[in-house]
Amino acid sequence: MKTQVLLIAFLLLVAGTLRAQDLPHWKRQGTATQLVVNGRPMLLLAGELGNSSASSAGDIERIFPRLERIGLNTVLVPAYWDLIEPEEGTFDFSLIDKTIHEARQHGMKVVFLWFGAWKNSMSCYAPLWFKADYRKYPRCYTEAGKPLEIASPFSENVFEADSKAFVKLLEHIRQTDEKENTVIMIQVENEIGMLESARDHSETADKLFRSAIPDRLGKFLDENRKTLHPWLAEKWEKAGGKVRGTWQEVFGRDIYTDEVFMAWHYASYVEKMIRKGREVYNLPMYVNAAMNSRNRKPGEYPSAGPLAHLIDIWHCAAPGIDLLAPDLYDKGFTDWVSRYKLPNNPLFIPEIKLEPDDAVRAFYVFGQHDAIGFSPFSIEDAPDDGSYRLTKGYAKLEELMPLIVRYQGKGMMKGLLFDGVNKEQRIDWDGMTLVCKHFFTLPWDPRATDGSPWPEGGGLVIRLARNEFIVAGSGIVIEFKNPGELAGLVQQKLGEDGFVAAGGNASGVETWNGGRRIGIGSVDEVSVGKEGNLEYVRRLNGDQDHQGRHVRIGVDDFSILHVKLYEYR
Repeated sequence: MKTQVLLIAFLLLVAGTLRAQDLPHWKRQGTATQLVVNGRPMLLLAGELGNSSASSAGDIERIFPRLERIGLNTVLVPAYWDLIEPEEGTFDFSLIDKTIHEARQHGMKVVFLWFGAWKNSMSCYAPLWFKADYRKYPRCYTEAGKPLEIASPFSENVFEADSKAFVKLLEHIRQTDEKENTVIMIQVENEIGMLESARDHSETADKLFRSAIPDRLGKFLDENRKTLHPWLAEKWEKAGGKVRGTWQEVFGRDIYTDEVFMAWHYASYVEKMIRKGREVYNLPMYVNAAMNSRNRKPGEYPSAGPLAHLIDIWHCAAPGIDLLAPDLYDKGFTDWVSRYKLPNNPLFIPEIKLEPDDAVRAFYVFGQHDAIGFSPFSIEDAPDDGSYRLTKGYAKLEELMPLIVRYQGKGMMKGLLFDGVNKEQRIDWDGMTLVCKHFFTLPWDPRATDGSPWPEGGGLVIRLARNEFIVAGSGIVIEFKNPGELAGLVQQKLGEDGFVAAGGNASGVETWNGGRRIGIGSVDEVSVGKEGNLEYVRRLNGDQDHQGRHVRIGVDDFSILHVKLYEYR
């Protein structure tokens, strides 16, 4: 009898372990973090629905066929607290069920966005019964004492109401989707942060602000002082580098100390939410941030959200968060994404302005930053006739997925992104230099020189072997050079026929060091099979590689090229 009991216990343990492994989960590969779904690493070629686009069953049913035609494999969908719990204690998951059903019908995965206590700072998606009872569910206040439409993260009642509904949501998803894994990730709240003031000035908040920082934070600062974000390290050291004291004693007296204080308490709130949620269903969970751009100060942007300069505060207070993610609507794309791709924070872009250039930006982040996913906002507004650049780009990225996930984190993949200002990038790679440029640096397309705005060009490069590459994307040109050759190279302006323009070499004389040169052996357009095998489409030679001088993909095309090189003297 005892043996049978032990056997049953062992089988239950094994079954529980297998279920946990079957759930979406994280895997490390070299320097990359990968999201494993249904047993395989997956890149999220995603889009986020507009805020109100999943608030009726009819809209959900109408939109999903469009999303399939646009080419998504994942859709980010709001889960509205006010519609899920319209009356306290009464829950309606019909919109959640409809979303999951339509996603399965159209071959997509779902990331639900919990629009709970906060959405873009405000508590607009909290149910009316919650918002109206402001004594039980208190608000944040400005320094002048004005109440805000922002629920207090210091209130246990606010947390209990928010987390109760959140747990009910996860319980329902587990009951309806645990076997299929249609739902692969959860965003907790949306663009948390204070507006109008850098922090809450309620009596509770003021009392905590005058109190000592948590011991855990002081210990974290001391143990990680060499690796802290430069902004936080400078602020802390300037205030004396203390590990004990009030918030102002440790971080100084300014509006940014208010932000650090508030970030700690927002993150602590989210950490409690995640712990409660994972008790019922252990899905990957993340938070997103509205950017601190355009020289705005805390409170002018959503202060204290999961911003890059506050990443240490968030990681210390909320270690259960899987990643902090940027929502991008400003210029400077490459700078913003570099702030969020860190050794302890994989890159996911859950929201970016819907633009034609998103297609090549997706190539760039997968190639350069081992991104988990990319997701333009209000995706249902994109053209769904197959002509949209994102559709074409996603189709090639879907093909490339087996190769991308194979090489992530191994130092064998690079990303490219160009525009009318940033036209060239050089990659030094194990004794070889790749001179990479925007396609319009060639004079052959009249849009390059007639004053037309340059579409962004971008892609990724995978080094399969020393003299073998995959080049993929749109609007790029690559030359392969011996670094020594570049020292004496004189750039010659080309004419429309591809030969040197008249007088093009008058500005200098090329020198030669007598070293080896790198030649293009072959360029083949290929497709990629599901296991990552290359399937020949056509040979590109002559005019298509400028008689062996470069590899290129036009701005109107998305292609995958297999390049073999050789060396000669």
